[in-house]
Order: sequence, then C-alpha cells, then structure tokens
Amino acid sequence: MLDYEEELKKFQPSLEVQDIEEAVYQEDLTDMSDILREMIEQTNK
Repeated sequence: MLDYEEELKKFQPSLEVQDIEEAVYQEDLTDMSDILREMIEQTNK
C-alpha cells in the first residue's frame, strides 16, 4: 500500500510546469475573463 505522506515529501514539480508558470506571469496574456468582459462591452455598445 502507498504511504501518501511519504510520496508527497518526495514530490518535485515538473520543470515544464514551472517554466509555463513563469511565462504566464511575465506576459500579459488574455484569459477567459478578459474575453468575456470584452464581449459584454461590445454587446452593450
């Protein structure tokens, strides 16, 4: 049986995930809320 506590201690996040996180936070990327906000503004005009 797995010892989940022990496995969590060994966990190392993927470098790819860390790279993606950094890229997302450094760039001004459009997310779904930005798209919805823009659609609502266009509809109200």
